[in-house]
Amino acid sequence: MKKFVLKREPGTTKEPDYQIDYENLLNDAQLSAVYHDHGPALVIAGAGTGKTRTLVYRVARLVESGIDPSEILLLTFTRKASNEMINRASRILDDRCSRVKGGTFHFYCNQILHRYAGRIGYPENFTIIDASDSMDTIQLLRAQMKLNKSDSRFPKKSTLYNIFSSSINKQQSLAETLESQYPHFLYHLESISELFTEFRNYKEKNGVMDFDDLLVRTCQLLNDFDDIRLTVAGKHRHVLVDEYQDTNALQSDLTQLFSSVHKNIMAVGDDAQSIYSFRGADHRNIMAFPEIFDDVKIIKLEENYRSTQRILDISNAVLTQAREKFDKSLYTKNEKGELPGLVKAANHNDQSRFLAQMILQLREQGYELNDIAVLFRNGRDSFDLEVELNKKNIPYVKFGGQKFTEAAHVKDVLAHIKVYINPLDTISWNRVLMLIDGIGPKTAQDLFQWIRNSDTPFQINQAGTISERYAIQLKGLADLFNDMNSKRESVPEVLETVVRYYESFCKKRFDDHPKRLKDLETFIDISGSYRSLEQLLEDITLDPIEATAYDTEASQKDEAPLVLSTIHSAKGLEWRIVFIIQCLDGIIPSGYAIDDTEQIDEELRLLYVACTRAKEQLYFTYPALYQGGYGDYFTNPSRFLEELPKDLFEPWLLIEENEEDTHKRIESS
Repeated sequence: MKKFVLKREPGTTKEPDYQIDYENLLNDAQLSAVYHDHGPALVIAGAGTGKTRTLVYRVARLVESGIDPSEILLLTFTRKASNEMINRASRILDDRCSRVKGGTFHFYCNQILHRYAGRIGYPENFTIIDASDSMDTIQLLRAQMKLNKSDSRFPKKSTLYNIFSSSINKQQSLAETLESQYPHFLYHLESISELFTEFRNYKEKNGVMDFDDLLVRTCQLLNDFDDIRLTVAGKHRHVLVDEYQDTNALQSDLTQLFSSVHKNIMAVGDDAQSIYSFRGADHRNIMAFPEIFDDVKIIKLEENYRSTQRILDISNAVLTQAREKFDKSLYTKNEKGELPGLVKAANHNDQSRFLAQMILQLREQGYELNDIAVLFRNGRDSFDLEVELNKKNIPYVKFGGQKFTEAAHVKDVLAHIKVYINPLDTISWNRVLMLIDGIGPKTAQDLFQWIRNSDTPFQINQAGTISERYAIQLKGLADLFNDMNSKRESVPEVLETVVRYYESFCKKRFDDHPKRLKDLETFIDISGSYRSLEQLLEDITLDPIEATAYDTEASQKDEAPLVLSTIHSAKGLEWRIVFIIQCLDGIIPSGYAIDDTEQIDEELRLLYVACTRAKEQLYFTYPALYQGGYGDYFTNPSRFLEELPKDLFEPWLLIEENEEDTHKRIESS
């Protein structure tokens, strides 16, 4: 295609009269992004460098430059984020900004499809089904195809939904998805593929789309019908995409399609904060952006407005270990601050005691509890700490991962201990008995009556009310109680005995049983600090919701709670003081990632995200010894910390007070 450039005639154009004093409100790198004229641009926005501020002023600048606001498309990962940006732009400029097209990829694709769905065989009044509806549909088809009567365990509806969604968003075959995430179901590949086809056909026949279809069908529409692509993309004079490092393969394709006419695409994100591959996000999208688009201008935002320089120094050093990254170095005009602390505790319990006592000490120094966050790799990593916080009456709220006693598999194991301690606990008996195949409410009720009247309630296989078909399984339960009784003096050994018995039930009930069994291993480890089963139950079964939920704050008249969070859930947030716990090899990085260079890089980025949440103080903690039912063993600190220069952090030593003292303190050296 030939191009002819029309020259502007002298005197026919006038520089816009800008209302906003951009030069005094933004730093040089932010100005470069806001002033960017035409063509593709990639803004690498380091943590705490004012990414949202830059996007807001970019929108305002485009509008002030005379661009029709309706020709600006702002794509974000939540509707809330786009609404907040557009509202902020309206406040700093005027109501013209409210006409900017904003929303998520799914929201915008839905708008397009409702205009053009007829071209791909869908009614324009198609309806959208949510994840729950999708799972119910999969379950219906699963039953119709008699896959529920398979000769070996077939995935549940929720697992099938996750398999299908992951395959779509990562643009992998079902075989690749199963091999990488659910290898124990590869045997059913053919049946799963047939079910996937039936599911797709069912949606088409009934004129419905799920969330994944919105992306897939929009890509199909714009790729197959050039007239529609030219019409849609022709209305996007400027396309802005936030959090580009979190896009999946489909969203990357849509970004190219939406900007294919005017070529004015600005992607904003941070490769160092790409941590959501388990949701389908592809780190390669942001790395490949300069290759996908022509003549890309790369702008790096490196001035940090959140953290002290010493926190940034250790964050930068963490990131230097990454194999694949854009080179950048965060700096700040903030004060230098304290050195981050590296705290080696003797064991899990000492780590939790340190945290609880340190948090109370900081509170006495004037910090609010909600100024402080404890971050961890997995939800289970905070279980021991939760027990300690409850002992100290420290209110907390937890984000990401279930509370300990809310997890079904933990409840199942606890139920066996509860009935052993109190044979009249019919609620726990119900949970224990209903695990056994074939035992329903009626049989369980008959057994309850026998237990209540029996002098030997744990010899449940001798109940005269049961049929022979249950006797063998109930004999196994009776043997469990005998084993528990013989090991009563050792809490970890009792718990290990229950977990070993429960393992077969866990594998039958949960498709993600490897993770759940890992949780139970952690439970055994935690139990090592308890001298009796009664003490374990008393501490572990405290209701976490009562003490931690934000919505109970007003009725309790309590202070805002401490924050416990998985690192994934903490992204985008900040606190004055951050503790990163369980910094062990096998946890950060995860043991599942050690043999995969791409996954190791993501684990490294996860630690970087955790470090950059801190504003004033940062602490890494880890136990030197694992104690539990599977034996005691010495641990290794995270390999990522081992690689850091020693002058970037300060080692802390935990010292016990003299035995005759009534209180304990924490000293650093």
